[in-house]
This record gives sequence, structure tokens and C-alpha cells, in this order.
Amino acid sequence: MATVVLLGTCDTKLEELLFLRSRILDNKKQLQVVMIDVGRHPVSHDAITISHSQLVSQYGDSTRAGPSLSDLPRAEVIKLMSSCATAAVKHLFATHAIHGIISAGGSGGTSLAAPVMRDAVPIGFPKLLVSTVASGDVGAYVGESDMAMLYSVLRFPPAPPTSLQEQDIPTRRVGITMFGVTTPAVTTIRRHLSTGPFRTASSPAPVALELFVFHATGAGGRAMERLVRAGALDAVLDLTTTEICDLVVPGSVMSAGPGRLSAAVERGIPCVVSLGATDMVNFGARGTVPERYVAAGRRLYEHNSAVTLMRADEAEARMVGEFVCGKLRGVEEEGRVELWIPRGGLSVMSTAGGVFEDRKVDAVLFDTLKSGLHGTRVRVVEDERDVNDEGFAEAVAEALLRVMGLERSGLHSQLHGP
Repeated sequence: MATVVLLGTCDTKLEELLFLRSRILDNKKQLQVVMIDVGRHPVSHDAITISHSQLVSQYGDSTRAGPSLSDLPRAEVIKLMSSCATAAVKHLFATHAIHGIISAGGSGGTSLAAPVMRDAVPIGFPKLLVSTVASGDVGAYVGESDMAMLYSVLRFPPAPPTSLQEQDIPTRRVGITMFGVTTPAVTTIRRHLSTGPFRTASSPAPVALELFVFHATGAGGRAMERLVRAGALDAVLDLTTTEICDLVVPGSVMSAGPGRLSAAVERGIPCVVSLGATDMVNFGARGTVPERYVAAGRRLYEHNSAVTLMRADEAEARMVGEFVCGKLRGVEEEGRVELWIPRGGLSVMSTAGGVFEDRKVDAVLFDTLKSGLHGTRVRVVEDERDVNDEGFAEAVAEALLRVMGLERSGLHSQLHGP
């Protein structure tokens, strides 16, 4: 019986990894799975074969001194866990215990898994990396290996609650945008919107929501805009509009183009917009950042070996705000579109004490939006919490229900309890 290594960060991608595992085990060829947890924080689950603690203790450097794993910068954690995973997979391959390897992740998970596939197993050994950043130049990840990379336009599996599916309740399809630094917010939003069903004010008939989460990496934003135009989505919660930063800053790598924020307004569908990750601009590896930004002393942060983030400045924040205003001024119907401003922080990096905290720059963005949308049909809501605050995330989820004309159905308590 063939055995497949499934590599992933169980603290952030457990649902996706379990989905992959179930599909592998459902294969008619009766495959086995060795699931290795390479996350930053330990997770307990029966499906995990090599746990986080086992990986570090058995395959890590026993002579390593210094800060604990939880205190290391993100990029250092990725390097350490990648090294441990490489040693583990090398051992499994040397003992003829495995016959293929697969991984799924965002930019961090991709930076972690790619070296394992390059260094732990030889050319000819089956290796597949499902990644949210596999829509552009992937040479830095593939290197001289023969790994296959598959672009994941959605965070999968996009499914409404099973209890609702079984009752054949009609669904409305909602697009949601996320980034690694807005993941906590989207996790809360998904949980909040999955506990339906809902109903309209004029009908008791139940309605469920089917949620499709797009990674805002350029290709993800373009894909969502295309699906909105095609009528495949009924509403949008555009929490993470970071791609606009990359549009207005030359040399950056995750722009979705000038069509971003257009389709929902053009179609007139319900839409809630926020400013997730508009505090940052994306570049590739540190050495690829254009020299003009380095020479200017711009704030840079190595997110991982393949992604470097730059803090947006006042001029860029103003351009982002002007772009958003230019798009949302086209809203023709009152009560269909809301813009939510999280004054407490635009990502996990710009909250109080964060490496990208800059209230002066944020104020430029917020003031540009408020003045630019004054007198329009867009409702602007200022909230003192940060974008990943659970209360803020639940509030924008409720705002989406409001602009969709939905409220919780009495059937909700029958399915989920009081």
C-alpha cells in the first residue's frame, strides 16, 4: 500500500489539510497518509501522525539555544520548521516508507514546504504543492526540482453547513477576501455566517449562505471580480482590499489590476468593503525590493523567504483611499454598500505595538475615504476595533446580512439550539 506525506500548518490550515487527507484516503487505490504538523503552535488531532512537538524534538537541532519557538520572528519559525520537516521526510524516504508528498498553504506554508520537496526527496519522486501564490513566477519555490505547483484560487472546502445541505435549503453565494494577516477575521466571519439559516423580512422561507474565500494575492481578486461579473456570486464581503496597495505602488507584485472593486458596484449586488491589509505593499524576496524603497529607508518586514512587506506611507494611503472612493461613488442604490473602517488596525501587523503601527498614515487613509464618500449612497462606518477583533468581524458579517436583506430564521434555533 502506497503512503503519501501530507505536510501543513495545522494551527492555521487544519480544515484544509483534513479535507485533503479525506480525499486521499477515499482513493480507490487504498492510500495511507502520514500527516506532519509544521505549524508554529502545537495542535492536537487524531489525524496528525507526526505532531509539532515530535517534529521539533526528534528532528530539530538539539544544540539550538536562544528564544523559544513561539518567541521567534515568523520568518525564523518557517526556516526552523522547514529544516525539521526536511529531516523527517528524508528519514521516511530513506526507510522506503513513503511514495509521494503533498502540501497546501499560503505564502508562508509554501515557503516552508518548498525546501522540503526540493531537498528531502529526489527528482522523480511525486511532489505536489497546492499554493495561493502559484499564479505567478514560482521559480524561487521550484528551484531545480520537478515539484508540481497548483494554484488555489479559493480557500477550500467552500461549503455551507451540512445540516442545511441535507434539508435542501436554497443558498446564496458570498465572496470573501482574505490574506494571511486577516485570517483571524475571516475565520470569525465564516463561523458567524455558517450558523444559518436566514430569511428575508418578507418571507419565512429559509436561506443558507455558501461562502467562497478568495486569497487577495492579485489573481484571487481578479478571480472574484470575474465571478461577480459572471453572476456566480450574489454578494461580496470585501474585507481584504490589500491588492489596491500593490496597484498604486510601482514594482510590487500582488496587484489585481484597475478593475478591482468594480464588479459588485456595476452589478449592484450587496457589498460590504473594509480595509484589510491596506497597511502594506508586497514584494518578493528581500533582494527583489526596488532599490529606491531601500534607499529611502522604508519600513520592510520579511514575511518569509519569498515575501517582503513594506509599510504603506501617507502618499500611498491617500492613493488607496482615492481609488476606493472612485469605485464606490458609482453605487446607485442606498443601503446596498457599506464601507467599514477598523481604526484599531488594518492587519495583525498594525495594531498597537505592531511592526507596522502608524496612526498618522492610517488617519490619511481614513480621512480620504470619509471626505471622498461624503454625500454618496455608501454608508461609512468607523469602528475603534482592529480588523481581526472578533467583535469587529462579527459586526461586518452582520452588516453583510443587513445589506442582503437577511435576518436569522426561527429555524436557526431548531438546528443549532438557543
